[in-house]
Amino acid sequence: MTKLTRTARNLSLLSLLLAAAMPCATQLQAQATAPTASERPEALAEDWIKASSKYDGERNRLLADVEREGHEGKFRPDWNSLSAFEVPEWYKDAKFGIFIHWGVYSVPAFGSEWYPREMYRKGSEINQHHVATYGPLTEFGYKDFIPKFKAEKYDPEAWARLFKDSGAKYVVPVFEHHDGFTMYASGLSDWTAAKMGPKRDLVGDLATAVRAEGLHLGASSHRVEHDWFLDGGRAQPSDVNDPKYAMFYGPAQVEKKDPTEPGGNDLFDDWTYVSPKYAEDWLARSAEIVEKYHPDIMYYDWWIGQASVRPYLAKFAAFYYNESAKHGQQGLINFKYKAMEEHSGVLDIERGQLSEIRPGYWQTDTSVSNKSWGYIENDTFKTSGFIVHQLVDIVSKNGNLLMNIGPRSDGTIPNEVQQTLLGVGAWLKVNGDAIYGTRAWTVYGEGPTKVQPGAFHDTDTLNYTAEDFRFTTKGSDLFAIELAWPAGNEAVIKTLSSTGRPEMRKIEAVHLLGSDATLQFTQAADGLHIQLPAKPADAPAYAFRISFGGAMRP
Repeated sequence: MTKLTRTARNLSLLSLLLAAAMPCATQLQAQATAPTASERPEALAEDWIKASSKYDGERNRLLADVEREGHEGKFRPDWNSLSAFEVPEWYKDAKFGIFIHWGVYSVPAFGSEWYPREMYRKGSEINQHHVATYGPLTEFGYKDFIPKFKAEKYDPEAWARLFKDSGAKYVVPVFEHHDGFTMYASGLSDWTAAKMGPKRDLVGDLATAVRAEGLHLGASSHRVEHDWFLDGGRAQPSDVNDPKYAMFYGPAQVEKKDPTEPGGNDLFDDWTYVSPKYAEDWLARSAEIVEKYHPDIMYYDWWIGQASVRPYLAKFAAFYYNESAKHGQQGLINFKYKAMEEHSGVLDIERGQLSEIRPGYWQTDTSVSNKSWGYIENDTFKTSGFIVHQLVDIVSKNGNLLMNIGPRSDGTIPNEVQQTLLGVGAWLKVNGDAIYGTRAWTVYGEGPTKVQPGAFHDTDTLNYTAEDFRFTTKGSDLFAIELAWPAGNEAVIKTLSSTGRPEMRKIEAVHLLGSDATLQFTQAADGLHIQLPAKPADAPAYAFRISFGGAMRP
Protein backbone atom coordinates (compact mmCIF):
# COMPACT_ATOMS: atom_id res chain seq x y z
CA MET A 1 0.00 0.00 0.00
CA THR A 2 1.43 3.38 -0.96
CA LYS A 3 1.83 6.25 1.45
CA LEU A 4 -0.79 8.24 -0.49
CA THR A 5 -3.28 5.36 -0.24
CA ARG A 6 -2.74 5.01 3.52
CA THR A 7 -3.27 8.76 3.98
CA ALA A 8 -6.52 8.66 2.06
CA ARG A 9 -7.72 5.68 4.08
CA ASN A 10 -6.90 7.44 7.37
CA LEU A 11 -8.77 10.58 6.29
CA SER A 12 -11.75 8.44 5.36
CA LEU A 13 -11.72 6.73 8.76
CA LEU A 14 -11.44 10.12 10.46
CA SER A 15 -14.48 11.36 8.55
CA LEU A 16 -16.49 8.33 9.63
CA LEU A 17 -15.51 8.85 13.25
CA LEU A 18 -16.49 12.54 13.12
CA ALA A 19 -19.79 11.69 11.46
CA ALA A 20 -20.55 9.16 14.17
CA ALA A 21 -19.69 11.64 16.89
CA MET A 22 -21.62 14.61 15.47
CA PRO A 23 -25.30 14.48 14.50
CA CYS A 24 -26.08 15.42 10.92
CA ALA A 25 -28.18 18.45 9.98
CA THR A 26 -31.27 16.28 9.64
CA GLN A 27 -30.76 14.92 13.14
CA LEU A 28 -30.26 18.42 14.56
CA GLN A 29 -33.44 19.59 12.85
CA ALA A 30 -35.34 16.62 14.27
CA GLN A 31 -34.07 17.42 17.75
CA ALA A 32 -35.05 21.10 17.44
CA THR A 33 -38.57 20.29 16.28
CA ALA A 34 -39.25 17.29 18.54
CA PRO A 35 -42.41 17.42 20.71
CA THR A 36 -42.07 19.41 23.93
CA ALA A 37 -45.56 19.21 25.44
CA SER A 38 -44.28 17.15 28.38
CA GLU A 39 -41.79 19.82 29.49
CA ARG A 40 -42.51 21.93 32.56
CA PRO A 41 -44.44 25.12 31.74
CA GLU A 42 -41.69 27.17 33.37
CA ALA A 43 -39.21 25.69 30.89
CA LEU A 44 -41.45 26.56 27.94
CA ALA A 45 -41.72 30.10 29.25
CA GLU A 46 -37.96 30.32 29.69
CA ASP A 47 -37.28 29.77 25.97
CA TRP A 48 -39.55 32.69 25.14
CA ILE A 49 -38.06 34.85 27.92
CA LYS A 50 -34.50 34.28 26.60
CA ALA A 51 -35.51 34.95 23.01
CA SER A 52 -37.26 38.20 23.98
CA SER A 53 -34.62 39.47 26.39
CA LYS A 54 -33.12 41.81 23.77
CA TYR A 55 -36.12 44.07 24.35
CA ASP A 56 -35.98 44.03 28.15
CA GLY A 57 -34.90 47.67 28.31
CA GLU A 58 -37.84 49.03 26.35
CA ARG A 59 -40.23 46.65 28.11
CA ASN A 60 -39.05 47.84 31.52
CA ARG A 61 -39.42 51.48 30.46
CA LEU A 62 -43.04 50.88 29.47
CA LEU A 63 -43.76 49.01 32.69
CA ALA A 64 -42.35 51.93 34.67
CA ASP A 65 -44.71 54.26 32.76
CA VAL A 66 -47.64 52.00 33.62
CA GLU A 67 -46.72 52.00 37.29
CA ARG A 68 -46.35 55.77 37.43
CA GLU A 69 -49.41 56.72 35.33
CA GLY A 70 -51.54 54.17 37.15
CA HIS A 71 -51.30 56.31 40.28
CA GLU A 72 -51.27 59.79 38.71
CA GLY A 73 -54.86 60.66 37.92
CA LYS A 74 -58.44 59.80 38.73
CA PHE A 75 -57.97 56.02 38.55
CA ARG A 76 -55.90 53.51 40.51
CA PRO A 77 -55.23 49.83 39.68
CA ASP A 78 -58.08 48.44 41.77
CA TRP A 79 -61.64 47.61 40.78
CA ASN A 80 -63.30 49.96 43.27
CA SER A 81 -61.51 52.85 41.64
CA LEU A 82 -62.00 51.57 38.08
CA SER A 83 -65.75 51.15 38.59
CA ALA A 84 -66.00 54.96 38.49
CA PHE A 85 -65.45 54.75 34.71
CA GLU A 86 -68.07 56.54 32.62
CA VAL A 87 -68.87 55.66 29.01
CA PRO A 88 -67.89 58.57 26.72
CA GLU A 89 -70.78 60.44 25.13
CA TRP A 90 -69.16 60.26 21.70
CA TYR A 91 -69.28 56.46 21.90
CA LYS A 92 -72.95 56.45 22.93
CA ASP A 93 -73.67 58.74 19.98
CA ALA A 94 -71.62 56.77 17.43
CA LYS A 95 -73.62 53.51 17.40
CA PHE A 96 -71.76 51.88 14.48
CA GLY A 97 -68.11 50.92 14.06
CA ILE A 98 -65.88 48.84 11.80
CA PHE A 99 -63.70 45.99 13.11
CA ILE A 100 -60.80 44.65 10.97
CA HIS A 101 -59.18 41.21 11.15
CA TRP A 102 -56.20 41.30 8.80
CA GLY A 103 -52.88 39.53 9.15
CA VAL A 104 -50.61 36.68 8.09
CA TYR A 105 -53.56 34.26 8.42
CA SER A 106 -55.10 35.92 5.34
CA VAL A 107 -52.33 34.36 3.20
CA PRO A 108 -53.52 30.71 3.40
CA ALA A 109 -57.11 32.09 3.30
CA PHE A 110 -58.54 28.79 4.48
CA GLY A 111 -60.76 27.78 7.40
CA SER A 112 -60.66 30.90 9.55
CA GLU A 113 -58.36 33.41 11.21
CA TRP A 114 -57.58 30.61 13.67
CA TYR A 115 -55.57 28.91 10.92
CA PRO A 116 -52.29 29.20 12.89
CA ARG A 117 -53.80 27.34 15.84
CA GLU A 118 -55.59 24.68 13.85
CA MET A 119 -52.70 23.97 11.48
CA TYR A 120 -50.81 22.61 14.51
CA ARG A 121 -53.72 20.54 15.83
CA LYS A 122 -53.06 17.10 14.42
CA GLY A 123 -55.94 15.70 12.40
CA SER A 124 -57.97 18.92 12.15
CA GLU A 125 -59.33 19.94 8.76
CA ILE A 126 -56.91 22.85 8.59
CA ASN A 127 -53.98 20.65 9.65
CA GLN A 128 -54.75 18.17 6.90
CA HIS A 129 -55.13 20.96 4.36
CA HIS A 130 -51.85 22.56 5.46
CA VAL A 131 -49.77 19.39 5.27
CA ALA A 132 -51.26 18.46 1.89
CA THR A 133 -50.73 21.95 0.48
CA TYR A 134 -47.49 23.16 2.06
CA GLY A 135 -45.78 20.10 3.50
CA PRO A 136 -44.85 18.86 7.01
CA LEU A 137 -44.94 21.25 9.96
CA THR A 138 -41.21 20.74 10.44
CA GLU A 139 -40.58 22.14 6.96
CA PHE A 140 -43.29 24.77 6.50
CA GLY A 141 -44.58 26.42 9.65
CA TYR A 142 -46.72 29.48 10.21
CA LYS A 143 -43.63 31.73 10.08
CA ASP A 144 -43.15 30.73 6.44
CA PHE A 145 -46.32 32.55 5.42
CA ILE A 146 -44.86 35.92 6.46
CA PRO A 147 -42.83 36.55 3.26
CA LYS A 148 -46.05 35.93 1.31
CA PHE A 149 -47.90 38.62 3.29
CA LYS A 150 -47.05 41.66 1.16
CA ALA A 151 -50.09 44.00 1.36
CA GLU A 152 -48.97 45.29 -2.03
CA LYS A 153 -52.38 46.81 -2.91
CA TYR A 154 -53.11 48.30 0.51
CA ASP A 155 -54.63 51.78 0.33
CA PRO A 156 -55.47 53.01 3.86
CA GLU A 157 -57.01 56.24 2.55
CA ALA A 158 -59.44 54.27 0.37
CA TRP A 159 -60.29 52.05 3.33
CA ALA A 160 -61.03 55.09 5.49
CA ARG A 161 -63.30 56.61 2.82
CA LEU A 162 -65.20 53.33 2.54
CA PHE A 163 -65.68 53.16 6.31
CA LYS A 164 -66.96 56.72 6.41
CA ASP A 165 -69.34 56.02 3.52
CA SER A 166 -70.62 52.97 5.40
CA GLY A 167 -71.85 55.27 8.16
CA ALA A 168 -69.33 54.03 10.73
CA LYS A 169 -68.09 56.49 13.34
CA TYR A 170 -65.16 54.48 14.70
CA VAL A 171 -62.68 51.92 13.34
CA VAL A 172 -60.99 49.17 15.36
CA PRO A 173 -58.19 47.33 13.51
CA VAL A 174 -56.60 44.29 15.14
CA PHE A 175 -53.11 45.46 16.13
CA GLU A 176 -52.04 41.93 17.12
CA HIS A 177 -54.04 38.74 16.85
CA HIS A 178 -53.54 35.48 18.73
CA ASP A 179 -50.84 34.52 16.19
CA GLY A 180 -48.29 36.92 17.72
CA PHE A 181 -47.52 38.94 14.57
CA THR A 182 -47.89 42.67 15.21
CA MET A 183 -49.51 44.78 12.51
CA TYR A 184 -47.90 47.90 14.00
CA ALA A 185 -44.35 49.13 14.54
CA SER A 186 -43.74 47.43 17.87
CA GLY A 187 -40.48 48.08 19.66
CA LEU A 188 -40.83 44.82 21.60
CA SER A 189 -40.51 42.22 18.84
CA ASP A 190 -38.67 41.33 15.66
CA TRP A 191 -41.86 39.81 14.26
CA THR A 192 -43.75 42.88 13.10
CA ALA A 193 -45.27 44.07 9.82
CA ALA A 194 -42.89 47.03 10.00
CA LYS A 195 -39.85 44.73 9.93
CA MET A 196 -41.10 41.71 7.92
CA GLY A 197 -43.56 40.96 5.15
CA PRO A 198 -44.98 44.34 4.06
CA LYS A 199 -42.27 46.19 6.04
CA ARG A 200 -44.81 48.90 6.82
CA ASP A 201 -46.65 50.14 9.90
CA LEU A 202 -49.97 48.95 8.52
CA VAL A 203 -52.30 50.05 11.31
CA GLY A 204 -50.29 53.21 11.91
CA ASP A 205 -50.98 54.30 8.34
CA LEU A 206 -54.65 53.40 8.77
CA ALA A 207 -54.83 55.37 12.02
CA THR A 208 -53.72 58.50 10.18
CA ALA A 209 -56.23 57.94 7.36
CA VAL A 210 -59.13 57.17 9.70
CA ARG A 211 -58.59 60.28 11.77
CA ALA A 212 -58.29 62.40 8.63
CA GLU A 213 -61.86 61.31 7.83
CA GLY A 214 -63.05 62.44 11.26
CA LEU A 215 -63.50 58.91 12.62
CA HIS A 216 -62.44 57.62 16.03
CA LEU A 217 -59.64 55.04 16.27
CA GLY A 218 -59.74 51.90 18.37
CA ALA A 219 -57.10 49.21 18.86
CA SER A 220 -57.77 45.51 19.29
CA SER A 221 -55.13 43.38 21.00
CA HIS A 222 -55.41 39.59 21.24
CA ARG A 223 -51.86 39.21 22.49
CA VAL A 224 -52.74 37.58 25.80
CA GLU A 225 -54.24 34.50 24.10
CA HIS A 226 -50.91 33.94 22.34
CA ASP A 227 -49.68 32.43 25.63
CA TRP A 228 -51.28 29.10 24.61
CA PHE A 229 -52.54 29.62 21.07
CA LEU A 230 -49.96 27.42 19.34
CA ASP A 231 -49.86 24.62 21.92
CA GLY A 232 -50.79 22.03 19.28
CA GLY A 233 -47.28 22.42 17.90
CA ARG A 234 -45.88 21.19 21.22
CA ALA A 235 -47.59 17.82 20.88
CA GLN A 236 -45.95 16.83 17.57
CA PRO A 237 -42.79 17.54 15.57
CA SER A 238 -43.08 21.14 14.40
CA ASP A 239 -41.18 24.40 14.25
CA VAL A 240 -43.08 25.62 17.32
CA ASN A 241 -40.66 23.51 19.38
CA ASP A 242 -37.57 25.15 17.90
CA PRO A 243 -36.12 27.69 20.39
CA LYS A 244 -34.89 29.67 17.37
CA TYR A 245 -38.48 30.83 16.80
CA ALA A 246 -39.53 31.22 20.43
CA MET A 247 -39.86 35.01 20.20
CA PHE A 248 -42.53 34.59 17.51
CA TYR A 249 -44.32 31.42 18.58
CA GLY A 250 -44.38 32.50 22.21
CA PRO A 251 -44.53 30.24 25.27
CA ALA A 252 -47.13 28.05 23.49
CA GLN A 253 -48.18 26.78 26.91
CA VAL A 254 -50.30 23.65 26.93
CA GLU A 255 -53.85 24.90 27.46
CA LYS A 256 -55.33 23.55 30.67
CA LYS A 257 -59.00 24.18 31.39
CA ASP A 258 -61.98 22.40 32.83
CA PRO A 259 -63.18 20.09 30.04
CA THR A 260 -66.75 20.33 31.30
CA GLU A 261 -66.88 24.03 30.40
CA PRO A 262 -67.89 24.36 26.70
CA GLY A 263 -65.59 26.77 24.95
CA GLY A 264 -63.63 27.37 28.13
CA ASN A 265 -65.26 30.74 28.68
CA ASP A 266 -65.61 30.39 32.43
CA LEU A 267 -62.16 31.79 33.08
CA PHE A 268 -62.16 30.67 36.68
CA ASP A 269 -62.00 27.11 35.34
CA ASP A 270 -58.92 27.88 33.21
CA TRP A 271 -55.64 26.79 34.78
CA THR A 272 -53.28 27.44 31.87
CA TYR A 273 -49.86 28.61 33.03
CA VAL A 274 -49.02 32.29 32.49
CA SER A 275 -45.53 33.29 33.52
CA PRO A 276 -45.20 36.69 35.23
CA LYS A 277 -42.76 37.72 32.50
CA TYR A 278 -45.31 36.97 29.80
CA ALA A 279 -48.04 38.86 31.65
CA GLU A 280 -45.68 41.82 32.00
CA ASP A 281 -44.94 41.66 28.27
CA TRP A 282 -48.69 41.75 27.54
CA LEU A 283 -49.00 44.78 29.79
CA ALA A 284 -46.05 46.51 28.13
CA ARG A 285 -47.37 45.83 24.62
CA SER A 286 -50.75 47.24 25.54
CA ALA A 287 -49.09 50.34 26.98
CA GLU A 288 -46.95 50.68 23.87
CA ILE A 289 -50.08 50.81 21.68
CA VAL A 290 -51.54 53.53 23.91
CA GLU A 291 -48.37 55.64 23.93
CA LYS A 292 -47.75 55.37 20.18
CA TYR A 293 -51.27 55.56 18.76
CA HIS A 294 -53.52 57.05 21.50
CA PRO A 295 -56.61 54.96 20.63
CA ASP A 296 -60.04 56.02 21.87
CA ILE A 297 -60.95 52.35 22.44
CA MET A 298 -58.94 49.33 23.59
CA TYR A 299 -60.74 46.15 22.58
CA TYR A 300 -59.79 42.80 24.12
CA ASP A 301 -60.92 39.24 23.56
CA TRP A 302 -62.04 37.12 26.49
CA TRP A 303 -58.79 35.88 28.08
CA ILE A 304 -57.85 39.13 29.81
CA GLY A 305 -60.09 37.86 32.61
CA GLN A 306 -58.00 34.73 33.27
CA ALA A 307 -57.00 34.63 36.94
CA SER A 308 -53.26 35.06 36.31
CA VAL A 309 -53.85 38.03 34.02
CA ARG A 310 -56.44 40.06 35.96
CA PRO A 311 -53.99 41.90 38.25
CA TYR A 312 -52.15 43.15 35.15
CA LEU A 313 -55.47 44.10 33.55
CA ALA A 314 -56.27 46.37 36.49
CA LYS A 315 -52.87 48.02 36.12
CA PHE A 316 -53.44 48.58 32.44
CA ALA A 317 -56.94 50.00 32.88
CA ALA A 318 -55.74 52.59 35.41
CA PHE A 319 -52.80 53.51 33.18
CA TYR A 320 -54.94 53.77 30.04
CA TYR A 321 -57.74 55.81 31.56
CA ASN A 322 -55.32 58.21 33.24
CA GLU A 323 -53.08 58.47 30.16
CA SER A 324 -56.08 59.15 27.91
CA ALA A 325 -57.25 61.96 30.17
CA LYS A 326 -53.79 63.56 29.97
CA HIS A 327 -54.24 63.77 26.18
CA GLY A 328 -57.76 65.17 26.34
CA GLN A 329 -59.37 61.82 25.56
CA GLN A 330 -61.80 59.61 27.44
CA GLY A 331 -60.70 56.09 26.60
CA LEU A 332 -62.79 52.97 27.05
CA ILE A 333 -62.05 49.25 27.23
CA ASN A 334 -64.27 46.63 25.57
CA PHE A 335 -64.32 43.34 27.50
CA LYS A 336 -66.24 40.05 27.23
CA TYR A 337 -68.07 37.84 29.71
CA LYS A 338 -66.98 38.85 33.22
CA ALA A 339 -63.37 39.70 32.47
CA MET A 340 -63.76 43.11 34.15
CA GLU A 341 -65.94 44.61 36.84
CA GLU A 342 -69.09 45.48 34.88
CA HIS A 343 -68.89 49.25 35.44
CA SER A 344 -65.16 49.54 34.63
CA GLY A 345 -65.52 49.23 30.85
CA VAL A 346 -68.03 48.39 28.12
CA LEU A 347 -69.34 44.83 27.81
CA ASP A 348 -68.99 43.26 24.36
CA ILE A 349 -71.09 40.29 23.24
CA GLU A 350 -69.49 38.32 20.43
CA ARG A 351 -71.85 37.49 17.56
CA GLY A 352 -74.82 37.98 19.86
CA GLN A 353 -77.52 40.33 21.07
CA LEU A 354 -79.76 40.92 24.07
CA SER A 355 -83.47 40.31 24.49
CA GLU A 356 -84.13 43.47 26.53
CA ILE A 357 -82.67 46.90 27.26
CA ARG A 358 -79.46 46.65 29.28
CA PRO A 359 -79.08 49.54 31.76
CA GLY A 360 -75.33 49.58 31.27
CA TYR A 361 -74.04 50.49 27.83
CA TRP A 362 -72.84 47.53 25.71
CA GLN A 363 -71.69 46.44 22.27
CA THR A 364 -72.12 43.57 19.83
CA ASP A 365 -69.18 42.58 17.65
CA THR A 366 -69.87 40.39 14.66
CA SER A 367 -68.62 39.93 11.11
CA VAL A 368 -69.92 40.67 7.63
CA SER A 369 -68.64 37.21 6.72
CA ASN A 370 -70.40 34.19 8.13
CA LYS A 371 -67.56 31.66 8.37
CA SER A 372 -64.53 33.63 9.49
CA TRP A 373 -63.34 36.93 10.91
CA GLY A 374 -60.32 37.00 8.62
CA TYR A 375 -60.43 36.59 4.85
CA ILE A 376 -60.94 33.08 3.52
CA GLU A 377 -61.85 31.91 0.04
CA ASN A 378 -65.45 30.88 -0.68
CA ASP A 379 -66.91 32.68 2.32
CA THR A 380 -70.51 33.88 2.47
CA PHE A 381 -71.63 37.32 3.60
CA LYS A 382 -74.45 39.04 5.42
CA THR A 383 -76.66 41.42 3.47
CA SER A 384 -76.84 45.11 4.24
CA GLY A 385 -80.49 44.58 5.23
CA PHE A 386 -79.51 41.98 7.81
CA ILE A 387 -76.93 44.36 9.29
CA VAL A 388 -79.41 47.26 9.40
CA HIS A 389 -81.88 45.08 11.32
CA GLN A 390 -79.13 44.10 13.76
CA LEU A 391 -78.06 47.69 14.21
CA VAL A 392 -81.60 48.92 14.85
CA ASP A 393 -82.33 46.19 17.41
CA ILE A 394 -79.03 46.72 19.25
CA VAL A 395 -79.37 50.51 19.39
CA SER A 396 -82.93 50.19 20.74
CA LYS A 397 -81.48 48.15 23.62
CA ASN A 398 -78.76 50.64 24.59
CA GLY A 399 -75.90 49.24 22.53
CA ASN A 400 -73.47 49.72 19.64
CA LEU A 401 -72.67 47.45 16.69
CA LEU A 402 -69.04 46.77 15.73
CA MET A 403 -69.07 45.11 12.30
CA ASN A 404 -65.96 43.20 11.21
CA ILE A 405 -64.41 42.83 7.77
CA GLY A 406 -61.55 40.60 6.60
CA PRO A 407 -59.32 42.05 3.84
CA ARG A 408 -57.25 39.86 1.52
CA SER A 409 -53.52 39.51 2.14
CA ASP A 410 -52.78 41.97 -0.68
CA GLY A 411 -54.76 44.68 1.14
CA THR A 412 -57.91 44.65 -0.99
CA ILE A 413 -61.39 44.43 0.53
CA PRO A 414 -63.68 41.95 -1.27
CA ASN A 415 -66.27 43.67 -3.46
CA GLU A 416 -69.14 41.82 -1.74
CA VAL A 417 -68.03 43.31 1.57
CA GLN A 418 -67.72 46.80 0.12
CA GLN A 419 -71.21 46.65 -1.37
CA THR A 420 -72.69 45.44 1.90
CA LEU A 421 -71.07 48.28 3.83
CA LEU A 422 -72.17 50.86 1.28
CA GLY A 423 -75.72 49.51 1.52
CA VAL A 424 -75.68 50.11 5.27
CA GLY A 425 -74.29 53.59 4.65
CA ALA A 426 -77.04 54.39 2.15
CA TRP A 427 -79.71 53.45 4.71
CA LEU A 428 -78.02 55.53 7.41
CA LYS A 429 -77.84 58.58 5.13
CA VAL A 430 -81.65 58.57 5.06
CA ASN A 431 -82.40 57.25 8.54
CA GLY A 432 -79.35 58.17 10.58
CA ASP A 433 -81.29 60.68 12.65
CA ALA A 434 -83.11 57.72 14.23
CA ILE A 435 -79.77 56.07 15.13
CA TYR A 436 -76.93 58.53 15.76
CA GLY A 437 -77.05 60.42 19.04
CA THR A 438 -80.16 58.59 20.22
CA ARG A 439 -80.79 56.81 23.50
CA ALA A 440 -82.93 53.85 24.47
CA TRP A 441 -86.57 54.53 25.38
CA THR A 442 -88.51 52.94 28.23
CA VAL A 443 -89.22 49.90 26.03
CA TYR A 444 -87.06 48.68 23.15
CA GLY A 445 -89.91 47.86 20.79
CA GLU A 446 -92.79 45.59 19.93
CA GLY A 447 -93.68 42.80 17.54
CA PRO A 448 -93.54 39.03 17.21
CA THR A 449 -89.88 38.60 16.27
CA LYS A 450 -87.51 38.07 19.20
CA VAL A 451 -83.77 37.61 19.23
CA GLN A 452 -82.13 34.68 20.98
CA PRO A 453 -79.97 36.36 23.62
CA GLY A 454 -76.31 35.62 24.29
CA ALA A 455 -73.10 35.15 22.35
CA PHE A 456 -72.99 33.32 19.01
CA HIS A 457 -76.73 33.61 18.26
CA ASP A 458 -76.75 36.63 15.98
CA THR A 459 -77.89 34.68 12.90
CA ASP A 460 -80.61 32.76 14.75
CA THR A 461 -83.21 35.54 14.61
CA LEU A 462 -86.15 34.95 12.25
CA ASN A 463 -87.04 37.45 9.53
CA TYR A 464 -88.60 40.63 10.83
CA THR A 465 -92.14 41.67 9.84
CA ALA A 466 -94.11 44.91 9.48
CA GLU A 467 -95.42 44.32 13.00
CA ASP A 468 -91.88 44.64 14.40
CA PHE A 469 -90.88 48.10 15.61
CA ARG A 470 -87.86 49.35 17.52
CA PHE A 471 -87.80 52.61 19.46
CA THR A 472 -85.11 55.23 20.06
CA THR A 473 -85.28 58.75 21.48
CA LYS A 474 -83.53 62.05 20.87
CA GLY A 475 -84.55 65.17 22.76
CA SER A 476 -88.34 65.31 22.83
CA ASP A 477 -88.74 63.10 19.75
CA LEU A 478 -89.44 59.40 19.65
CA PHE A 479 -88.33 57.34 16.66
CA ALA A 480 -90.28 54.22 15.75
CA ILE A 481 -88.39 52.10 13.22
CA GLU A 482 -90.55 49.62 11.31
CA LEU A 483 -88.57 46.60 10.13
CA ALA A 484 -90.66 45.91 6.99
CA TRP A 485 -93.12 47.88 4.85
CA PRO A 486 -96.74 47.14 5.88
CA ALA A 487 -99.43 45.81 3.57
CA GLY A 488 -102.23 48.27 2.89
CA ASN A 489 -99.90 51.24 3.50
CA GLU A 490 -100.91 51.57 7.14
CA ALA A 491 -98.51 51.27 10.05
CA VAL A 492 -99.96 50.39 13.44
CA ILE A 493 -97.83 50.92 16.57
CA LYS A 494 -99.62 49.28 19.49
CA THR A 495 -97.34 50.71 22.18
CA LEU A 496 -98.46 54.23 21.23
CA SER A 497 -102.17 53.72 21.81
CA SER A 498 -104.34 56.43 23.31
CA THR A 499 -104.59 54.40 26.51
CA GLY A 500 -100.94 53.40 26.56
CA ARG A 501 -97.88 54.41 28.54
CA PRO A 502 -98.28 57.08 31.25
CA GLU A 503 -95.15 58.96 30.15
CA MET A 504 -96.65 59.68 26.73
CA ARG A 505 -97.66 63.16 25.59
CA LYS A 506 -100.17 64.06 22.90
CA ILE A 507 -98.73 63.26 19.47
CA GLU A 508 -98.54 66.38 17.31
CA ALA A 509 -96.83 65.12 14.16
CA VAL A 510 -95.49 61.99 12.50
CA HIS A 511 -92.82 62.22 9.82
CA LEU A 512 -91.36 59.42 7.67
CA LEU A 513 -87.60 59.98 7.30
CA GLY A 514 -86.64 60.41 3.66
CA SER A 515 -90.14 61.48 2.61
CA ASP A 516 -91.69 64.91 2.14
CA ALA A 517 -95.25 63.54 2.40
CA THR A 518 -97.57 64.85 5.12
CA LEU A 519 -98.74 61.82 7.08
CA GLN A 520 -102.22 61.42 8.50
CA PHE A 521 -102.47 59.52 11.79
CA THR A 522 -104.96 58.51 14.45
CA GLN A 523 -104.14 57.62 18.04
CA ALA A 524 -106.73 54.98 18.98
CA ALA A 525 -107.18 52.52 21.83
CA ASP A 526 -105.47 49.76 19.84
CA GLY A 527 -102.48 51.85 18.76
CA LEU A 528 -101.17 54.69 16.64
CA HIS A 529 -102.46 54.28 13.06
CA ILE A 530 -100.30 56.01 10.42
CA GLN A 531 -101.53 56.35 6.84
CA LEU A 532 -98.53 55.97 4.56
CA PRO A 533 -97.74 57.35 1.12
CA ALA A 534 -96.80 55.09 -1.77
CA LYS A 535 -93.97 52.78 -0.80
CA PRO A 536 -90.62 54.48 -1.31
CA ALA A 537 -87.60 52.67 -2.66
CA ASP A 538 -87.03 49.25 -1.08
CA ALA A 539 -85.26 49.53 2.25
CA PRO A 540 -84.59 47.17 5.17
CA ALA A 541 -86.47 49.44 7.59
CA TYR A 542 -88.46 52.67 7.74
CA ALA A 543 -88.10 55.27 10.50
CA PHE A 544 -90.85 57.55 11.80
CA ARG A 545 -90.09 60.66 13.82
CA ILE A 546 -92.93 61.18 16.32
CA SER A 547 -93.23 64.63 17.85
CA PHE A 548 -95.12 65.42 21.04
CA GLY A 549 -96.68 68.43 22.63
CA GLY A 550 -94.16 68.40 25.47
CA ALA A 551 -91.02 66.62 26.53
CA MET A 552 -91.26 62.94 27.44
CA ARG A 553 -89.85 61.47 30.58
CA PRO A 554 -86.61 59.62 29.71
